Amino acid sequence: MTEITHLGEAAWLKQGEVARLLALLDRDGEHARVVGGAVRNALLALAVGEIDVATTAVPDEVARRVAAAGWKAIPTGIDHGTVTVVIDGKPFEVTTLRQDVETYGRKAKVVFGRDWKADAERRDFTINALSAAADGEVYDYVGGIADIAARRVRFIGEPSKRIAEDYLRILRFFRFHAWYGEGAPDAAGLRACTGARGGLEMLSRERVRMELLKLLLAPRATPALAVMAEAGLLGAVLGGVPLMASFENMAKVEAAFGDEADAMRRLGALAVLVKEDAERLAQRLRLSNAEAERLVALDAWWRVSPAGGDQAAHALLYRLGPQAFVNRVLLAWSRSPAGAADKAWYEFARLPQRWSAPAFPLKSADFVRRGIAAGPALGVAMRAAEQAWIAADFPADRAAIEAIAGRAADCVSQSD
Repeated sequence: MTEITHLGEAAWLKQGEVARLLALLDRDGEHARVVGGAVRNALLALAVGEIDVATTAVPDEVARRVAAAGWKAIPTGIDHGTVTVVIDGKPFEVTTLRQDVETYGRKAKVVFGRDWKADAERRDFTINALSAAADGEVYDYVGGIADIAARRVRFIGEPSKRIAEDYLRILRFFRFHAWYGEGAPDAAGLRACTGARGGLEMLSRERVRMELLKLLLAPRATPALAVMAEAGLLGAVLGGVPLMASFENMAKVEAAFGDEADAMRRLGALAVLVKEDAERLAQRLRLSNAEAERLVALDAWWRVSPAGGDQAAHALLYRLGPQAFVNRVLLAWSRSPAGAADKAWYEFARLPQRWSAPAFPLKSADFVRRGIAAGPALGVAMRAAEQAWIAADFPADRAAIEAIAGRAADCVSQSD
């Protein structure tokens, strides 16, 4: 049975590029609708981000119409019927209706079709299988509207079968529940995910990374991760024991500090105690170099405290830079006895807003004119002077700076 509801006068659907794209594809014997997340979010009164379109037109026909309209068609997934249409610089994925003939793991043998119900039934969750026509009518073939009303994430069909088609759906189940669900996860889905947890080892690390980082940012990430931990799923993903209290506190600290949720910082709170943890996660999740560096920069969080005084705080900010400083302070705060409302920690984390670390005021020429020859000794002198300047809390007075340079040069000269 198909249930129909209406989006009303949704501007994102009835104006601009989306309306033009639907008008192009929804005529001359073919039909087109917006599908998936955009429809789900609209019904939940959430922001609509990426907009995907499904159509009865085959990819060649889509490309022909797009070219005739003067837009760009990119065959990004042509074997599966997907063409990326670029209109005034905005990309939209357009996919021909499909029906699975055979499924084996993540791959499936599909045929193009014209059956909207069959296309909906091959998707993962009921709330992701909704489609909306250009006039705002929403079509539901699998009970997604009721599940949206109940804030329930539910597999389409038999959960274990859907998971066997792609084990990434285990993580997607928890990710979507953390973003859109309320209360306990769907019992049948949870049982199936727990029973199939061994399949996680078959997934590429890049795909696991993508799903996990999205989950960590969800509004209800903490309870979702707690269920995953109890089911033996989270430890398998991280390759270690999750630090649930630290993660929960990090979410509270971010909110108290007024900072946006940050996936790498939250991953550190969940799974990094020492540098080796960060290095293990970088390998296990195939993190980018920049992401790995951010995790490693969280090391030594236990040395960070507002009780250390201004000089120590200034030195840390100088050494790490503003963003890494805030990340390490928030991690230390989340693991301290102080609560999220602690004023001292709040002011400590705000230091980059009040104080900018100056550039080291001495150059190699300042030591050469003091008789230090270019080479290893020059590097030693400059490092010693910089450390002394930091220890003196970054004096700007030229006399103090010259005195620091002189002492460093004298020490190097005497050691030669």
